[in-house]
Amino acid sequence: MKTIELKKELIERISMIEDVPFLNAIKTILDYKKKEYFLELTIEQEKEILLASEEGKKGLNSSESQMDEMVGEWLKEK
Repeated sequence: MKTIELKKELIERISMIEDVPFLNAIKTILDYKKKEYFLELTIEQEKEILLASEEGKKGLNSSESQMDEMVGEWLKEK
């Protein structure tokens, strides 16, 4: 079914619903879909992300296994 056909069918079916709680449930689903989520960062967090990005571009990053090993060594020192 093409998008336009699906939209028409949904509009038609929704227009026949009289159950207010059910309509509110549909509205909740639609409201959730339209939300734009973003993460607010502190200036320090933004700087860290930019630094990490630059390091990654220069190849100055470690694999997950390398990081696990480094953390393991650090924990042994404690």
